[in-house]
Amino acid sequence: MPLTLSTAEPGFETAFAALLTMKREDAPDVDAAVAAIIADVRARGDVAVIELTAKLDRLELTPGTLAFSATEIDAACAAVSPEDRAALELAAARIRAYHERQMPEDARWTDESGAELGWRWGPVSAAGLYVPGGLASYPSSVLMNAIPAKVAGVERLVIACPTPGGAVNPLVLLAARLAGVDTVYRIGGAQAIAALAYGTDSIAPVDKITGPGNAYVAAAKRRVFGKVGIDMIAGPSEILVIADGTADPDWIALDLLSQAEHDESAQAILVTDDADMASKVTAAVSARLEALERRAIAGPSWRDYGAVIVTRDLPEAAALSNRVAPEHLELCVADPEALLPKITHAGAIFLGHWTPEAIGDYVGGPNHVLPTARSARFSSGLSVMDFLKRTTIAKMTPAALEAIGPSAERLANSESLEAHGLSVRARLDRLNRKEGA
Repeated sequence: MPLTLSTAEPGFETAFAALLTMKREDAPDVDAAVAAIIADVRARGDVAVIELTAKLDRLELTPGTLAFSATEIDAACAAVSPEDRAALELAAARIRAYHERQMPEDARWTDESGAELGWRWGPVSAAGLYVPGGLASYPSSVLMNAIPAKVAGVERLVIACPTPGGAVNPLVLLAARLAGVDTVYRIGGAQAIAALAYGTDSIAPVDKITGPGNAYVAAAKRRVFGKVGIDMIAGPSEILVIADGTADPDWIALDLLSQAEHDESAQAILVTDDADMASKVTAAVSARLEALERRAIAGPSWRDYGAVIVTRDLPEAAALSNRVAPEHLELCVADPEALLPKITHAGAIFLGHWTPEAIGDYVGGPNHVLPTARSARFSSGLSVMDFLKRTTIAKMTPAALEAIGPSAERLANSESLEAHGLSVRARLDRLNRKEGA
């Protein structure tokens, strides 16, 4: 049974605080192993990547077969059913349309001193996307990572997707083609992250790496950060549903299980102001679990990390949700728009009874790569901004430098940075000489 709490009961705050600090990931200490893998790839390049792929993925490669050929991708795309292709194309179109609206604008203006200021946006030159591999890989993740990069204008876009034993999901390759990916490498793990970050003879380095992975991939992303940019270190999936008495208990149960089935460490939380709803949803989850295909995963997730919390009212529910800062938040209430302004921390918000989180995973449009483990308090989901850089622009006229330069010189001298001050003073002296002539 999940943890059941009520804000009206003594000891709630202690129990809720324990829920917030619950460790859900029993990740092995892999940092030393990852450090060795990265060092090996940096030293031996393709040879190290090929040896590690043979050892860990049971796949023999050569420098010439590290990447899928165009013919192989054509064959995989042809194997996709028309129905699956249509669904993937719909998802790609909606994700692209949503992310196109995120593109920021350049700006230039002249301030009161006469200085011209502004900024411009430009994409990173190359990005590498990590996609967990095998037949269980997710084509939706390819779209969610690759399309924002292409919308941002990234010139070179590559994917690293392990194919253990040679197994590949044709939908992943079709998604890569639909998203405009240039190259798909059939490698994974820390060795793939190292190759993308530092490059090998056959794999050119990238500027940014995004995408989820196992503990080895996460540790590798941490280690290469600084050499390249990364999106985030993703933890187990999570959902919080705020529901009132107007919700359908079975729908809520399915929404909770939609995240619980991802991983035994995933977390599903119901927060409701209706005690009867809490009981009905709990019963509905139990009933659905009996027939769920992934019950061996969803069951332990719900049992070990699930929670049902009864509050006095919906504002209190919103306040608790803000403390959780969930990856996914559903507002399954009669008036979600009224509750929305009270939400300050959430990766993605789904409004109303007809907006299940699962729509967001595939065809909603917003990105499904979202902050986990309460990091929505300070970070956002993947967007075109992750593949853009803002460069500031400044242009001084002689009059503008005359107006503000003396203050720059004074501040430079206060910091004992003589050359800073002199670089301004030299120009001011030139202006003074001209005025005195």
